[in-house]
Amino acid sequence: MNTPATPDSSAAARYKANLENKGVGTAESTKAALKPTKCALESVLVYSKSAWYEHATTSATNHWFMHFGWDNGVNIDQTDDPMKFNLDDLSRYQVLVLNSTTDFGKDLNAEQREALITWFRQGRGIVSVHAAAVNHGVWDWYADLVGCDFEADSERMPARVVIDPAAAEHPAVKRFAPEIWINEEWLCFDRAVTGQPGVQVLMRLDESTFQPVRDKFLEMNAKPMGADHPAAWTRETQGGRFFYTIIGHDCRVLNSEFGRRHILEALRWAAFETE
Repeated sequence: MNTPATPDSSAAARYKANLENKGVGTAESTKAALKPTKCALESVLVYSKSAWYEHATTSATNHWFMHFGWDNGVNIDQTDDPMKFNLDDLSRYQVLVLNSTTDFGKDLNAEQREALITWFRQGRGIVSVHAAAVNHGVWDWYADLVGCDFEADSERMPARVVIDPAAAEHPAVKRFAPEIWINEEWLCFDRAVTGQPGVQVLMRLDESTFQPVRDKFLEMNAKPMGADHPAAWTRETQGGRFFYTIIGHDCRVLNSEFGRRHILEALRWAAFETE
């Protein structure tokens, strides 16, 4: 696969300045953040309320996460209730999983948003799965954390997924480098996250091995991403950790050898258990 092009320096500078104005990925934004302590993953909250398109498979993937927690000795609670976004409740968890939460933030009021930001800055982690990177422009803080938005998707089909050599030692992909074939419904984004502040891309899709944009979106003039099509990435910012993975449309990939290891190590990394 071709090496992704370096982002235009002026565009990158403008993007960085925009994030700094919003307190994302800057030294100033982390001054008040508590230094996280390294500890074992113990408790996770899965939130799955969608404010836009809701996947028919969300109930099944919620159940998958519950069983996954039982199998791995991790307490996993699941909710669709925005009232959980208060510091008293959030403080019980090391990691928040956003399970295909399209338009995340729309259902949260200002107090609930502020509680999540404060919790994150106390050395917590967010793991966003599949459609949690879709149609989320309603809340700038979360949109900037993700770094991109939805452009199109594909039919479910196998594709070659290439581990970024610079990320080959990350526990979420280490066992599967240098590449793996995965059968999934793939998403295209409106821009790549490569080069954004605090971001490390873990793996990319090789668009030469599948049709990245299905016919419905081709008719809407949606475009594939080309050589730089990220499929999982991390961002460390504001004292917290953010992890995104494109898998998880349904349980089939989640329950594969790759999916189970990938998610477990994503949770461990987000909880500051691993580097």
